[in-house]
Amino acid sequence: MKEYAGFWLRFVAYIIDYILIWVVQAFVAIPILAMVGISFASNMGNMESMNEGEIMGMLAGMFAAAGATMLLTTVLVVLYFTFMESSKYQATVGKLALGLVVTDENGNKLDVVKALVRNLCKIISSMILMIGYLMVGFTEKKQGLHDIIAKTLVVKK
Repeated sequence: MKEYAGFWLRFVAYIIDYILIWVVQAFVAIPILAMVGISFASNMGNMESMNEGEIMGMLAGMFAAAGATMLLTTVLVVLYFTFMESSKYQATVGKLALGLVVTDENGNKLDVVKALVRNLCKIISSMILMIGYLMVGFTEKKQGLHDIIAKTLVVKK
């Protein structure tokens, strides 16, 4: 019989994964944002001599850099979870640490497409005040909204 992974176990696995992601992000995104920030900071002293259009352009550039970094980070996170959960391990580093695996509803390994669907659906789970994640604590098979949509389970090994 399958033993489904509950909310708190999955939450701890998620924390472990995000610590790992944060470390990687610190070496990738932060230097990029720092370079952009230094560039903009060097122009801040000249703002008095800038016209409104130049200031708006500078601000638009700052927002574009931040938005691009957020988009890149989101793509990398989705790819990390997708490739790890569709790998031979069937789990991310956090899930591996806690002895969890992700399967389809029949107990089979996920293919890349099913794992991608599951992880894109996590965006929906997040957008609705995290209710999609909280569902794990209240459903029979401990499934979040993303698991229900993708027809997946998180189970103990």
